[in-house]
Amino acid sequence: MATLKLTRETISDSLLSAKNSAAAEFLSPDRAVAATATAFLAHSNPRHNVVGVGLGHKVVKGKVSSRVCVRFYVERKIPKQSIPSNFMLPAKYKGIPTDVIETGLFRAFASVPKERTRIRPARPGCSVGFAFSGPQAGSVMAGTFGAVVEAGGKQFVLSNNHVLANENALPIGSDIFQPGLLDKNTPTADVIAKLSNFITLKTGAPNQVDCAIAEVTSNKLVSAVVMPKVGKLKSGQPLAAAVSMKVEKTGRTTGFTSGTIRDISANVKVQYEIGTLTFSDQIIIVGGASSFSDAGDSGSLIVEQSAKRPVGLLFAGSGSHTIANHIEDVLDQLKVSIVA
Repeated sequence: MATLKLTRETISDSLLSAKNSAAAEFLSPDRAVAATATAFLAHSNPRHNVVGVGLGHKVVKGKVSSRVCVRFYVERKIPKQSIPSNFMLPAKYKGIPTDVIETGLFRAFASVPKERTRIRPARPGCSVGFAFSGPQAGSVMAGTFGAVVEAGGKQFVLSNNHVLANENALPIGSDIFQPGLLDKNTPTADVIAKLSNFITLKTGAPNQVDCAIAEVTSNKLVSAVVMPKVGKLKSGQPLAAAVSMKVEKTGRTTGFTSGTIRDISANVKVQYEIGTLTFSDQIIIVGGASSFSDAGDSGSLIVEQSAKRPVGLLFAGSGSHTIANHIEDVLDQLKVSIVA
C-alpha cells in the first residue's frame, strides 16, 4: 500500500472504511461551543477541535513519508501533555496509523477588497460575482471564474454555488458580473452571464460539491484560456487527483500559485453564511513557500502542472490548507464538460 499511487480508485476498502468510521466518530456536524469572552481558547475535545478526517501520507519529523494513514485535521494542535487521556486522538484507528494536522477552521472563501480588472473576453482565473438583493442589498462580493463549460451547444461560466448563486439564495436567471462588483461596481456594463443551474448546498446532510454555472450572454464574451500562468489546457478531460500530485491555479485574489495534493478523500466541515456544512470525499492541497489560496479564490480551477488537465474546483480553505471538489464530480452533477 505504501508504494501504490493513492487516488480515489486505489483506496482499499479497509482504508475507506476506517476513514469513514473516524469521520462519523470524531467529525461533529456542529461545533457546540458557546461564545466566550477570552483572549485565546483552544479545545482539546475532538468534538470541537477536529475539522476534517481524510487519507494521505504520514508526516514524520516534518517530512512526508510513504506510510498511508488516517489524517485528523484539527483547528489547533495541542501539546499532548495538555490533553486529557479521554480526549486523545488514537495513534492507530482500526489498525491504521493516524496523523494530526493543524489547519485552523475551514471556511468558504468569500472575498476581500482588492482591485481586479475588467477583462474581455473574460477568462478563467478572473473576478466574477453576483449582486446582493433584499436585506443584503448594498453589499458587494467577488469570487473566481473557474472554467468555460458547455452542454447542448451552449457555453457557461463555471464557479461555486456561493460565488454565483449566493448559497442557494439567488434566482435562476440572475445577472453574473465580470469583474465581481466588489472589484468594479458598474453593474449596467459588466453582465457576462445569467445564472442557469446550481447544486443545492445542504445543511442537514453531507455535500459533495459546491458548484454552479451561468450561461454566457454571448460566446464572444469569454475565452477558455486560463489566465497566466496556467494558460491553455491541453485537454478538458478530467485527471483523477492523486496524493503528492503537483497542481496549480490562477485565482482572483492570489493569482497564480502552485501546490501539492495531500489528501483525496477528506471529510470536512466548512463555515458558510448559512451555517456549518459538511463535505465528503474532498481534495486537500498545501502550497509551497506561500499559501495556495485565500479569500476570493473560490471557484478557481485546479490543474495538474505537467499534463495541464483539470483536477478540482477550489471552494474553501483555512489559509494553510485549501479544499477542492473533485472536478469529475462537479461536471457529472452539472452535466457539463470543460472547454479547453
